[in-house]
Amino acid sequence: MTMKKILTLFTIALTVIITSCKKPEGEGGNSTIIGKIHTTNYNSTFTVVNAVYDSPDQDVYIIYGTDATYGNKTKTGPDGVFEFKYLRKGNYKIYVYSKDKAAYLAGNLNPPDIAIYKEGEITAKKQTVDFGTIEIIK
Repeated sequence: MTMKKILTLFTIALTVIITSCKKPEGEGGNSTIIGKIHTTNYNSTFTVVNAVYDSPDQDVYIIYGTDATYGNKTKTGPDGVFEFKYLRKGNYKIYVYSKDKAAYLAGNLNPPDIAIYKEGEITAKKQTVDFGTIEIIK
């Protein structure tokens, strides 16, 4: 085998290895997603606002890419802020649970919790993506 053929085979093998090693969304990177959860607390008939506040100790979930279920969860701090660290490039979906005011207004006196979603993308290494404020009802 000639040196040119060996070099060509090596180049092809290296290209296959490099392109097949693309890592999917998830942990293992150096980027961060941040955001805040804000709550409006209503009375039992959703006619009077009892309080409006940043949501401490609220569960926040993250879905990596096109996964069907959440990959991780965290809790907000005292100021309602959440953070997911060490993420790779890719698409992410954040969700948090909220009372379904529309279900109550449609006649359901015991409205269920529904998921409120926000989506975003990390496009670079060492990037911080702010998902903004997510409004929920309690």
